[in-house]
Amino acid sequence: MARLADYFVLVAFGPHPRGSGEGQGQILQRFPEKDWEDNPFPQGIELFCQPSGWQLCPERNPPTFFVAVLTDINSERHYCACLTFWEPVEPTQEGLCTEDTAEREEEAGEGGLVGLSPAAPGPPGQLFAPKTLVLVSRLDHVEVFRNSLGLIYTIHVEGLNVGLENVVGNLLTCVIPLAGGSQRTISLGAGDRQVIQTPLTDSLPISRCSVALLFRQLGITNVLSLFCAALTEHKVLFLSRSYQRLSDACRGLLALLFPLRYSFTYVPILPAQLLEVLSTPTPFIIGVNAAFQAEAQELLDVIVADLDGGTVTVPECVHIPPLPEPLQSQTHSILSMVLDPELELADLAFPPPTTSTSSLKMQDKELRAVFLRLFAQLLQGYRWCLHMVRIHPEPVIRFHKAAFLGQRGLVEDDFLMKVLEGMAFAGFVSERGVPYRPTDLFDELVAHEVARMRADENHPQRVLRHVKELAEQLYKNENPYPAVAMHKVQRPGEASHLRRAPRPFPRLDEGTVQWIVDQATAKLQGAPPAVKAEKRTTVPSGPPMTAILERTSGLHGNSARRLEVVRNCISYVFEGKMLEAKKLLPAVLRALKGRAARRCLAQELHLHVQQNRAVLDHQQFDFVVRMMNCCLQDCTSLDEHGIAAALLPLVTAFCRKLSPGVTQFAYSCVQEHVVWSTPQFWEAMFYGDVQTHIRALYLEPAEDRDPSQVGEAPAQADERSALDVASEQRRLWPTLSREKQQELVQKEESTVFSQAIHYANRMSYLLLPLDGSKSRLLRERAGLGDLESASNSLVTNSMAGSVAESYDTESGFEDAETCDVPGAVVRFINRFVDKVCTESGVTSDHLKGLHVMVPDIVQMHIETLEAVQRESKRLPPIQKPKLLRPRLLPGEQCVLDGLRVYLLPDGREGGAGGSRGGPALLPAEGAVFLTTYRVIFTGMPTDPLVGEQVVVRSFPVAALTKEERINIQTPSDQYLPDGLQLRSCTFQLLKMVFDEEVGSDSAELFRKQLHKLRYPPDIRGTFALTLGSAHTPGRPPRATKDKGPSFRTLSRNFMKNAKRTIGRQYVTRKKYNPPSWEHRGQPSPEDQEDEISVSEELEPSTLTPSLALKPSDRMTMSSLVERACCRDYQRLGLGTLSSSLSRAKSEPFRISPVNRMYAICRSYPGLLIVPQSVQDNALQRVSRCYRQNRFPVVCWRSGRSKAVLLRSGGLHGKGVVGLFKAQNAPSPGQSQADSSSLEQEKYLQAVVSSMPRYADASGRNTLSGFSSAHMGSHVPSPRARVTTLSNPMAASASRRTAPRGKWGSVRASGRSGGLSTDVGTRLAGMGPPQANGAPPDPGFLRPQRAALYIIGDKAQLKGVRPDPLQQWELVPIEVFETRQVKGSFKKLLKACVPGYPATEPGSASFLCSLEDSEWLIQIHKLLQVSVLVVELLDSGSSVLVSLEDGWDITTQVVSLVQLLSDPFYRTLEGFRLLVEKEWLSFGHRFSHRGAHTLAGQSSGFTPVFLQFLDCVHQVHLQFPMEFEFSPFYLKFLGYHHASHRFRTFLLDSDYERIELGLLYEEKGERRGQPACRSVWEYVERLSKRTPVFYNYLYAPEDTEVLRPYSNVSNLKVWDFYTEETLAEGPPYDWELAQGPPEPPEEERPDGGAPQSRRRVVWPCYDSCPRAQPDAISQLLEELQRLETELGRPPERWKDAWDRVKAAQRLEGRQDGRGTPSSLLVSSVPHHRRSLGVYLQEGPVGSTLSLSLDSDQSSGSTASGSRQAARRSTSTLYSQFQTAESENRSYEGTLYKKGAFMKPWKARWFVLDKTKHQLRYYDHRVDTECKGFIDLAEVEAVAPGTPTLGAPKTVDEKAFFDVKTTRRVYNFCAQDVPSAQQWVDQIQSCLSDA
Repeated sequence: MARLADYFVLVAFGPHPRGSGEGQGQILQRFPEKDWEDNPFPQGIELFCQPSGWQLCPERNPPTFFVAVLTDINSERHYCACLTFWEPVEPTQEGLCTEDTAEREEEAGEGGLVGLSPAAPGPPGQLFAPKTLVLVSRLDHVEVFRNSLGLIYTIHVEGLNVGLENVVGNLLTCVIPLAGGSQRTISLGAGDRQVIQTPLTDSLPISRCSVALLFRQLGITNVLSLFCAALTEHKVLFLSRSYQRLSDACRGLLALLFPLRYSFTYVPILPAQLLEVLSTPTPFIIGVNAAFQAEAQELLDVIVADLDGGTVTVPECVHIPPLPEPLQSQTHSILSMVLDPELELADLAFPPPTTSTSSLKMQDKELRAVFLRLFAQLLQGYRWCLHMVRIHPEPVIRFHKAAFLGQRGLVEDDFLMKVLEGMAFAGFVSERGVPYRPTDLFDELVAHEVARMRADENHPQRVLRHVKELAEQLYKNENPYPAVAMHKVQRPGEASHLRRAPRPFPRLDEGTVQWIVDQATAKLQGAPPAVKAEKRTTVPSGPPMTAILERTSGLHGNSARRLEVVRNCISYVFEGKMLEAKKLLPAVLRALKGRAARRCLAQELHLHVQQNRAVLDHQQFDFVVRMMNCCLQDCTSLDEHGIAAALLPLVTAFCRKLSPGVTQFAYSCVQEHVVWSTPQFWEAMFYGDVQTHIRALYLEPAEDRDPSQVGEAPAQADERSALDVASEQRRLWPTLSREKQQELVQKEESTVFSQAIHYANRMSYLLLPLDGSKSRLLRERAGLGDLESASNSLVTNSMAGSVAESYDTESGFEDAETCDVPGAVVRFINRFVDKVCTESGVTSDHLKGLHVMVPDIVQMHIETLEAVQRESKRLPPIQKPKLLRPRLLPGEQCVLDGLRVYLLPDGREGGAGGSRGGPALLPAEGAVFLTTYRVIFTGMPTDPLVGEQVVVRSFPVAALTKEERINIQTPSDQYLPDGLQLRSCTFQLLKMVFDEEVGSDSAELFRKQLHKLRYPPDIRGTFALTLGSAHTPGRPPRATKDKGPSFRTLSRNFMKNAKRTIGRQYVTRKKYNPPSWEHRGQPSPEDQEDEISVSEELEPSTLTPSLALKPSDRMTMSSLVERACCRDYQRLGLGTLSSSLSRAKSEPFRISPVNRMYAICRSYPGLLIVPQSVQDNALQRVSRCYRQNRFPVVCWRSGRSKAVLLRSGGLHGKGVVGLFKAQNAPSPGQSQADSSSLEQEKYLQAVVSSMPRYADASGRNTLSGFSSAHMGSHVPSPRARVTTLSNPMAASASRRTAPRGKWGSVRASGRSGGLSTDVGTRLAGMGPPQANGAPPDPGFLRPQRAALYIIGDKAQLKGVRPDPLQQWELVPIEVFETRQVKGSFKKLLKACVPGYPATEPGSASFLCSLEDSEWLIQIHKLLQVSVLVVELLDSGSSVLVSLEDGWDITTQVVSLVQLLSDPFYRTLEGFRLLVEKEWLSFGHRFSHRGAHTLAGQSSGFTPVFLQFLDCVHQVHLQFPMEFEFSPFYLKFLGYHHASHRFRTFLLDSDYERIELGLLYEEKGERRGQPACRSVWEYVERLSKRTPVFYNYLYAPEDTEVLRPYSNVSNLKVWDFYTEETLAEGPPYDWELAQGPPEPPEEERPDGGAPQSRRRVVWPCYDSCPRAQPDAISQLLEELQRLETELGRPPERWKDAWDRVKAAQRLEGRQDGRGTPSSLLVSSVPHHRRSLGVYLQEGPVGSTLSLSLDSDQSSGSTASGSRQAARRSTSTLYSQFQTAESENRSYEGTLYKKGAFMKPWKARWFVLDKTKHQLRYYDHRVDTECKGFIDLAEVEAVAPGTPTLGAPKTVDEKAFFDVKTTRRVYNFCAQDVPSAQQWVDQIQSCLSDA
């Protein structure tokens, strides 16, 4: 029984003491005046009566009512019911408060207490003060409070004849039952009657309609968010203008949390004066008037629910974890069914007439039922994870959180993790974990209804039925008596508050009230206490838990087989069958990834432990430890699946004898796991063991279980669980005698104490490392660090040892030597002991004893370990695989010999047996070697099932881009701390950890040496330059001094020898023909070298006006430095001058030696092409206008349109840009004072006038529309008048008359011009962009275009307005900078060669990373700009490319333009010339961009040249028949431009190369050098031996301009980035790659069926082009092999190939084809030839004929071409005869006896006198020879006899034998004459030979 009301208080308005405008509450009277002993009077009531502040009001407001909740220091809630009404202010009071009335009125209006109903103003100036009646109670009966206070108010207002003192006295003395479902009628003595119902169960909350109202106000999603927020301890703030709504919302939210109790700050109505409470750091649920919304918005971490607006605002910094799926979606759908039953029927064609909706009160209970079910599903089986730590004197219960999460399958779930860690759940465990107590609805639900809920999951109607059943029970609990007698309570009349009250609320007589209270108290004391006996029972545990989602269902389908493998392996180990065990071990280690297999391992090992000990031999011990390590490495720190718990007893049981008296236990080998350093794991283990022992205390001895079997689940069903035992003991406890109770308490206490000692030992075993000198323990472990105090220097970062990161000086650990490991372990154990013993009620004496014991235990264990470690070092080492030595290049020397390492798999799945199949080659065990040229790993896979494959991974030292340390678990499950990850720009990644035998010093030395080799202090230290020095002593001394001639000497010779060539005449330039094969790819002989004459305007002081150079003198500069440039200039007709001056003047351009001393521009070549009219002394001035002095020079001229391509650096600020900016000047000359700008303008004018077509430039159109403003738009510029393409008819017409040229292949493209606007392929009149990113039709290029276009950087030309009078025009474009290239390449490297496996399977993550890198977008922009320039040149306009400093993007664009425009550059010789001219001579900064030396280390690797090669590769893919070189050639250059094997790509310019003497050496002294110094020379030599650089599809169309598609959708990722060959390392060092594989089939000695020698080709292991060469390569190899067998000198492959092509053409003509086409040429003019045939492996004849006859469209019929195909197949023996008949001297059918035990078979035989062979085929038309007999080996032909199985019908004389040196062949003809004929033919053939 309890009092209905504790206190009645009257609070009135009083002035503020400090005289401010606001008032304050004053307690006028309180009853009783003395505090109750059990319930003191709550302080601060006056604040809560008027939460918005005490203010006067100009109007009389209607009375208000709300209930505030106060929480006292003991967490007891006090309900304060407040009824407020307004009374006129008395004059004295009014006088005090007159100032600021208006302000107060405003505030009152904001406070929201005005205007609840039409209010009547009093007399003018009259103010009203609030007065509040407050009822304070510990019971929550809101309606009773409302009625009671209403009655008191009614008596006052209506002036009823009832004494208020009696009513108040009765109210305070009214006593009602707390719970139990009783009903009580009360009366306050004013003729009233009220009925109070108490709930059936006290533990279930009372919600009335509050939950339903909350859902109505906020909606399902918002309420679910608030629910999750409250459970996960976030701050929740409700806002509303109504206080009652705030109370209801808070009450509703709390009701939803049942069975958990909210234990943080709970204030449904917070007064304004206490708003600072909102900034408290602890969680809360608080309600605040909406007037204070602004204050709420300043809070950063508070979730604000606006009840009036229906919104919930979650701040950005707050993450509310959602419910785990599928519970979230299920709960959501059930809630919507409850709240909106019509939702299910909304789509029905014939909806039922009406649906009965529940009443609000019923709906409230249904909503609560949904959440009750939710908690039952979430916490199902929680009782199985309770640990009974103590039963007496009070139960101590702990919850095993990790086991619960693991068994529910919710380890990763953020929500449940936070709930279990929260205070509400801790309270739940201590309250509901008790085994013997009263039960309620939740206990029943979680124990008995789980199966039903699981079954109902997919049946919404059944779920709804269950919800309604639960709702009924909840409703019945709240309203046990449905037919309630009517309340009878008087209410005031309508608008009674408007009537002027006769008087203020009277002062009550304290004495009367007190007397009534005293009377009632005396009466109660006399009455016997009405104690209702609680019904206590054993709480049912319910079924064991199951996972919320069966996630692992299909994962291990064959798990039974796996478990069998584990069991077999363990039994083999213990039976001593070590070989069998070794075979199974890899499979076991793989199986142990599964949870079931790990449990099985623990159970099986348990069976082999007797009396807590199992002594093993060394091999057994190693096996057991390895399997345990494998199990433990996947354990998280919490050990959710109990694996570490099951193994803990075993690691102290398995041991081996090292020597007499020294035993090593398994724990010393399994310490490196994070689980051992997690305090929560040890606590859970400790409590689990304590529970087992406490349970054993109370069980009968018969039932007792072996306490050693700890980690197992509770045993058979008939055995009682610990909770059952505890429940029974709690029931008996009151019946026991005092002595017996004491005895039980002591027994339990000593059990806990002994376990604490046991665990102190166990922890020291697993925390102290075997090697005390090394502090590996702390590096790996986070846990010990967590517990160290802040002052401890051991660990400053608790996650420092994260496995994925490397550790170094920054990771928070001091040097190993200074670490105090024993001290750390002692502190760790002490903290553990403190915590568990305090919680388990161990006495303080025992606890002190433990603290003394722990250091001794640790010290003792350290001494034991020292002996173990000493002995373990004497064990024979495990046999490691032999180190495999790598093959080295000539001149390559080993710097560091093999260091043992493990090569680990990285993100590429090829080598690790990923989705592409193939074996798991990685991880591999071997050694890493460091040579002067490469880093090489050689080794073998650790997985013995893969086989003895040698794994090689290497890359050039110079290509290293990043080196970082890593820490990783190795495959052999040892923890090796030293790991390195090396990444190279040749797309290789070495991720390796050093073996433990490699000391950290050796590893450090390796890093230092690697760094030294990667970044030599000087360029002379690179491999290419040190390589030659090894051979220097062997060379004969030179005539001149050793170093090349000095710079000045060369320059002098240069001028001196120039005059000699004046007399030479030159032939005019003929049409260019590609050089024939013999001369291509090798340096021209001297007598063929072209001569170059140079005309130069000299100062008057010089002797002659014109000088010429004679390059045949090898010492002159022209041959040494300018060879590539000058050869090309002459080919293009840019440098051919005659001796007569008049003739020379007519040439538009000349070669100027003005830069011969590299004085004007150091990064340009010595000879440059400039306009004829410009004098050399002017060039110096022009160069000043350009960055790096790189002024515009001609680098190519179109043979057709005579337009020239120029290149230069970007402009400086002044110069042409300034010239363009001066708009109003009459002529540019006057506007510029600077003379260099004048020179610059003249220079450009000279370039323009050098083009004959542009002498008259009137009436031309400009390109002005190509400005930055119009770059993105599809509308042509208004100034651009070339808009022919806007008309589709015109467009098609222009396409028909388009100039010759070809476009990239038409592949499907999703975007038409998405990316093209950046660079702007559309010039002014180009119209809309074409699909696929192709430039628009060539027809748009009119002859009336500007003479010269300057392609410049948009940023640099900002604000430039071209002057239409000028003859050149600026085209501003946006280009990327080199730093963007560098950043993009880094991302590309990570995408193609990731360091870690992708998180998501499939190629999605690769494609995302590729897109992030933006590499293909840069390729797209380059191709786009290049095609634009090609178009302009093709239309006859010249182009000057003037971007950045002129040596990066300029070089890329200029080179691509020449490659696309001129077929010569698409040959091997031409491409070499292009690279030498544009990249080497024009000064691309290879050393700077490649960071070749120590100075460049900080700038990093920027692959500008590689990007160019990628662009060429993209063009090659689209036009495979236009390039003489193969894709391999591009990869080869891409690899070696960064490898430093050759000198070609070293240094930044020709000037630097001459300074170092490189050019002279390389070009002058080439003969007799043992090592190739130039990459070109190497390519040349290799090309003679093998066709690896040659493209068989090469069939160029002369004068063909290529226009590739550039859209990203048309670009492909270059396989250079992604492929690798683990068999031999990168295939670009040809000497190191293995010889070509043997042909897979070899003839059998008897000429019978070839014996197959098949082998598996793995894509990432073998080099596919070598293992499966294409058909033509295979044939050429076969040809060479046959020639060698015939004893002929093998013919060069190129000659054979040319002959085949010639025969093909001949055949084509004989077939009567329309055009004599060359190989693979399609004569359909506009057919896109990029779709040519790719030759792959396969049946030799057919593939070749397909490729050779691919131009069937030339005019022959299909049948004709088929015939041709057959004929061409037979010409494969092309080097002998081309006519078919002569190859078949005689043919016919013969029976042949097979080899031993084989039958006779009829075959078609062909006698070939030319090849001296007897060949046979399956039948007459068969083209594939099945075998042959070489007639050179035939010794005799004799008559034969029939043998077993010979044809029956044939005459005996038709048999004959052919005897060879190897065996005797038996033949049989169809009749005797034909047999005779065959014998004669063979004999004659033999005699001919």
